[in-house]
This record gives sequence, structure tokens and C-alpha cells, in this order.
Amino acid sequence: MLKWFTNNLKKIQVIILSATIIMGCRFYFGTTHDNFTTHLVNTSLENGKDLTYSVCGSCHYDHTVNKFIGRQLDELPRIGGKLFAANLTQSAGNGIVPRYSDAELFYLIKTGIAKNGKFMPYMMRPMMADKDINDIILYLRSNDVAVTAADTTIGESHINLLGKAGIRLFLKPVSYKKGITRPDENDTIRYGYYLAAVTGCYHCHSKNKTGVNYSIPELTKGYLQGGMTMKEAPGKNIHAANLTPDKETGIGEYSRSEFSKAVIDGITPGGGQLKAPMPKFKYMNDKEVNAIYAYLFSLQPVHHKVKLIVQ
Repeated sequence: MLKWFTNNLKKIQVIILSATIIMGCRFYFGTTHDNFTTHLVNTSLENGKDLTYSVCGSCHYDHTVNKFIGRQLDELPRIGGKLFAANLTQSAGNGIVPRYSDAELFYLIKTGIAKNGKFMPYMMRPMMADKDINDIILYLRSNDVAVTAADTTIGESHINLLGKAGIRLFLKPVSYKKGITRPDENDTIRYGYYLAAVTGCYHCHSKNKTGVNYSIPELTKGYLQGGMTMKEAPGKNIHAANLTPDKETGIGEYSRSEFSKAVIDGITPGGGQLKAPMPKFKYMNDKEVNAIYAYLFSLQPVHHKVKLIVQ
């Protein structure tokens, strides 16, 4: 017995390690007991629409039908299962919004934890202001055509044990922080930092997905220096651009108007079309785009040449 144990020690170590990882990969957590309810003010729906398109749109908005019906996501490697963004319309059968209370939606956006306790890390926006989340929820419950009921299902997510293990090795739920206020819009750089964080610029334009820090964005590995690999189309990858103000490898030569055209219309200074999955932020206003521009140009330039498209 001892001889068998000695001969198979490495296999045993691998099995124990694998079992420890899988058993430690808790994927369901406690849900909210908060009594949060939304409050409508004059600017709520306009702000909520802006934010829903800018924050949620890249995953949940389908341009072919102009509705928030979700789409298949490539963030999870196929070996880990299949991942679909949820239908955010008011469909009673297919949408999540009618099935969630205000408090449950608020908690989901803050922590990435669904009403059944399931952890969905790509949803986390722990530093988003309470008022902005309030306005997003109000918009999702509005009569705007993009969120009215669309009784359709894009697909059902299935994350297998390997996928769950991979997610939980690198990501964990963040603390539930309530009472966060929106920065003063006249403090341009601070406001730009906030917008770059809640719209998730650094989620893609940093080193890799496993190094993203959702609570303190600037601690993300390779923060806004580009290089992260994403899917543009089947069989083709794209590397996210360097967003630091380096003149050779970043956006240092972008004028404010050129940056605005790239963000809103997806057109580069040379007239080229930005590649998917980079969305067009059609609902961002000039003040928001200018704030992000000012923040990015306040960063230390980092010389990091990114090969934008690879086969």
C-alpha cells in the first residue's frame, strides 16, 4: 500500500488539489434583505436610459431588434460552458426585470449576486452611485420601446464545473456598499474616472480578464494599457487598444473631437471603423465624453504597442 501511495503521489496531489479547488468554488451566496425602493425625479429616466445603454448595452442590447434581449457572450471559454446575457425587457416569461424587486436589482448590480444567490461576476458595479442604479431600474421599468416586453430567449447559460472553478479562482463577490454618491460633474477628471469605471472601459482595455479589480479599478493589472484578447468573430481575436495618452501606442494624438467620434460613432481619426465588441456609446452626452477624455489624458502615458487584430 505504501509503495502504491509513493508511486502515485503526484496523481494523488493533483486529485486533492482539484477537489479542493472545486469544493472551494462556492457559486451561490446570500441575497439581499434590503428594503430599497426607487424614487423618480425629473431627470431619472433620461439618466437611466443613458446609463442602461452605456453600462448594460454592450452585453444586453441587440442592435438587430433594437431591444435589450441579450446575446451570447464570448467572455467564457467554450470549455467552461455557455454564457448568455439576460433579457432585460419586461417580458413576464423571458425577462428578469418583472421577476426582481427594486432591492434585488440594486443588489445584483452592486454585487453580481442574483436573487437566487447565483454569482455573476460580469455584472458587478460596486462603485456605482446609488442614484445611478436607481435611475437604471426606473428606466428598465419604463415604457421605452427598447425595454418593453420581448418574449424571446437568446439562450440559456450553462457554466460547468470547470467554468465555475475558473471563475471562482480569479473572482469573488465584492462587499455590498450602499450610500455611494455620484461625483460632481464639474470636477471633470474625477467625474471622468467614475464614468470610465462604471461603463467598464478598464474591463476590456487592460491586461486580462483575470486581473480586473472591480472595487478599485486602478489596481487592475495593466490598467487601461490595452492588450486583452476578445472575440471579434468566429476564429478571429481582437486585442483591446491602449487608452493611456502615449503618443505612439495609445491615444495621445487624439483630439477631443476625434475621441468623441470614436466613442459615439465608432470611427477612428483615420476614418476606420472600430471593431466589435467595442460598442458605440450613442447616448453619451458631450459632457460625459469630455470628462472621460480629460481623465484618460490625466493618466501617465504607457508605451504599450498592441497588435489589434490576430488570426
